Amino acid sequence: MIDLRSDTVTQPDEAMREAARDAEVGDDVYGEDPTVNELERRAADLVGMEAALYVPTGTMGNQIAVRTHTNRGAELLCERESHVYKWELGGIAQHSGVQARTIDGGERGVVEPEAVHEGYVEHSDHRPGTELLCLENTHNSKGGTAIAADHIDDAAAAAHEHDVAVHLDGARLFNAAVALDVPAERLTREVDSVMFCLSKGLGAPVGSMLAGSEAFVERAHRNRKLFGGGMRQAGIIAAPGLLALENRERLHEDHENAARLAAGLDGIDSLTAHDPETNIVLVDLDEPAASFLERCEDEGVLGVPFDDRQVRFCTHWDVSEEDVEAAVEAVERAV
Repeated sequence: MIDLRSDTVTQPDEAMREAARDAEVGDDVYGEDPTVNELERRAADLVGMEAALYVPTGTMGNQIAVRTHTNRGAELLCERESHVYKWELGGIAQHSGVQARTIDGGERGVVEPEAVHEGYVEHSDHRPGTELLCLENTHNSKGGTAIAADHIDDAAAAAHEHDVAVHLDGARLFNAAVALDVPAERLTREVDSVMFCLSKGLGAPVGSMLAGSEAFVERAHRNRKLFGGGMRQAGIIAAPGLLALENRERLHEDHENAARLAAGLDGIDSLTAHDPETNIVLVDLDEPAASFLERCEDEGVLGVPFDDRQVRFCTHWDVSEEDVEAAVEAVERAV
């Protein structure tokens, strides 16, 4: 089976398994796990932040950021198809008591500064007030688009004009950095916090990082406990994360395979594949996504529905160039 559902399905390699086995551990709730502490230091350095916090999932990282940056009853601004709004079970409202005001980022999910100014609501006796802008890079629902640094900078600057904090959902931040050929810290220079996943693309079996100022991370640490994310001898799962950080430079292989996959699928009658910018391939269909994916699975290929007539395929380090060729042939048989 060629599993193209997500880059979260990767299996840890032998080095990661050995690192987990041999990890030096302590109680992370007390800040005493040396492996977690090292992971947090390295993660903070990579994104140019003062400190970082290890969390179990990207969704938890985003939701902790919302809770840490805002007060109950406030508003946040986000792109209308952003992960924090669309795919996190209404956590903005459920966990933080915050309501979302959405911005249309167009075909690529780019939030323009004019939209930030227009969406901003000032605190008053009748209006809740905007306290946070959430950005996303790469943008999952838009097909893994890599948003250039100047777009992030401009949106953040607009928010900061209103004293609004900025959080970047960078679940696949390093895919964006590789696609744009810039250091990851360049993409986070003007934001106040950033989350990135170790288990998407980088190959770790579990874990994400939330980074920001020391004061922000201190508050986020308390909210992690509140959300049930306080872990004990977490070095066992943090050790593979340290190795995952070294996989940043190989992400271009996934991007190249995604381009091959898109080209092959686009050559099949009744399929229209979008040109991928990173490792996500969106495919428009002439039939319902469910029936198409069922036949693909029968032929040995897995994907996920993204709309009634759109599916997503995602390349990752467990998918080779040969797998891509075989997947195209299998999908053609399914069609």
